[in-house]
Amino acid sequence: MKLGLGLDLWAGSGLRVPVEQVQRAEVLGYDSVWTAEAYGSDAISPLAFLAAYTSKIKLATGILQISARTPTAAAMAMATVDSLAGGNRTIIGLGLSGPQVVEGWYGQPWARPGARMRDTIEIIRKVLRRDGAMVHEGAVLSAPYRGADATDMAKPLRSILHTNDLPIWIAAGGPRNVALAAELCDGWIPMGFRPQMMESYLEQLSVGWAKREGGRPEGFELSPSVTVTITGDVRATIDAAKPRIALYVGGMGHPEMNFHNQSMARVGFPEAAARIQELFLAGRRDEMAAAVPDEFVDDGGLIGSPTRIKERFAPWADCGATTLVVRPAGEFSADALELLADLAGTRDIGVV
Repeated sequence: MKLGLGLDLWAGSGLRVPVEQVQRAEVLGYDSVWTAEAYGSDAISPLAFLAAYTSKIKLATGILQISARTPTAAAMAMATVDSLAGGNRTIIGLGLSGPQVVEGWYGQPWARPGARMRDTIEIIRKVLRRDGAMVHEGAVLSAPYRGADATDMAKPLRSILHTNDLPIWIAAGGPRNVALAAELCDGWIPMGFRPQMMESYLEQLSVGWAKREGGRPEGFELSPSVTVTITGDVRATIDAAKPRIALYVGGMGHPEMNFHNQSMARVGFPEAAARIQELFLAGRRDEMAAAVPDEFVDDGGLIGSPTRIKERFAPWADCGATTLVVRPAGEFSADALELLADLAGTRDIGVV
């Protein structure tokens, strides 16, 4: 199992890329570093910045919101980063976001998100492969543009930049999009993953793999994330995590479509998910945080002393993940980076 380093740069009001932490991860044998976007800093620019300070760690988006830019613009940007980084170093991780962000922030339609994802993946593939002029007639997206207000002067084009056929992974939690990841992509980024869920997810992935010639392709990646917190006070760490979890489960999305709420329900806490949303909508924030189950926090991460983390690491190591994205948290985040490298045995492959 490979390791990735997850950076939550998107969550801050300011932006500081932890270059030394990423460089240390590279030395420790971490295979990839991951950035994301919400509605502030973007996911691509920090990767271009990190390309100048690293030599081999893969540069990955986890995730690019597909409504933030056209598929050709996403392909151009990631191909540019890959070229700046020396080639074969970028992973294009894509995700849907949700209607509040897609329509409210980007001013784009949410309708038919699954079809939009399929079109996006296929267009990006065509741009990168340069098999000819890029032409796509999709269910939602088409190029050249064929709308009623088209000028009829559009010209099919092929990318000037010669680049690699970069791997595309998608983030998904629901059965249809999990299957889509297996059908069209090189990897899958699960949402709200717990090790005990892999068996049911493999059933959903198998639906997509069955649509590919030869079934599951060699090298297909399964890449969950885990937050790692070294602490002597597990109780305090769990309590500190609850307000943010409650905000996401209760209010990060529309009451009728909140993927974080659905994720909590999917991992075995449907009553808690419903209660948290109810309390959020009633404005009862303190009660909302208290409604997050201790087990939901503890089972979703690795929390405690190095000894406790070692004891709880085996399910993550043995679940079938090919890449585990580590999100170090707290005062001892540097120590967490080192600890996971030791547990996963990556140090020997990390010398630059």
